[in-house]
Amino acid sequence: MASSRTDRMPALFISHGAPPLVDDVRWVAELKQLAVDLPRPKQILVVSAHWEAAPLTIGSTDPRVPLTYDFWGFPDRFYDTVYNAPGATALAEQIAALMPAGEVHHDAERRLDHGAYVPLTVMYPDADIPVVQMSMPTLAPDALMTLGARLTELRDEGVMIIGSGFTTHGLPYLTDPSPDAVPPQWSVEFDEWARERFDAGDVDGLLDFAHRAPGMPYAHPRTEHFAPLFVTLGAATVADAVPEQPIDGFWMGLAKRSIVVN
Repeated sequence: MASSRTDRMPALFISHGAPPLVDDVRWVAELKQLAVDLPRPKQILVVSAHWEAAPLTIGSTDPRVPLTYDFWGFPDRFYDTVYNAPGATALAEQIAALMPAGEVHHDAERRLDHGAYVPLTVMYPDADIPVVQMSMPTLAPDALMTLGARLTELRDEGVMIIGSGFTTHGLPYLTDPSPDAVPPQWSVEFDEWARERFDAGDVDGLLDFAHRAPGMPYAHPRTEHFAPLFVTLGAATVADAVPEQPIDGFWMGLAKRSIVVN
């Protein structure tokens, strides 16, 4: 899935984790290096596992609107995070224009959630790149692929498309929630399967992950954290090749594998 076009912005799938993942020295170093290695985007579009809304909804482009702190029980410092990136108003309008008429809503009161701003605070800490977030209107992989395909042309205009989720997210089945926990077998098996599918460029296999992947349904009791991957893959084209996998490993036993479609 790596395009031969050198002027096309990459599309990413990032395993973003809970806010404390910013304390993971390895993940932060890898994500910072990834941002250095990639071309600098003019604008960023994020699809996060933490926003499901139908019809498709585009979030606020007003940086004065507070971030969405959609998590509970963490130290106060994680609720003090700010990320006042400029709102990508023109991009929001472009996205709406690429969708079927009447199938887009706007939410002026919902800004970036932690699936968006946690990785961005690491990758682009100066918060100087316009960012907008949109919802997932469905969790159906094929429909999300179609949605991603509608966004492909944005990559030629300097827009980085980021699907933000987690390669495994079986929180109910974790017995050791410590950051350095030994990953459970279901997480290891699913992660290895995903690595092989990415290496093979096997989009059909990935689309049917719920039935084909080992470790299911433990790896994804709900599939919202794997679903953003399909927006990323949809934004690829038939000429694209195998994605890069610059980040792997585990945190709290969950797989951090992330991909880049160049």
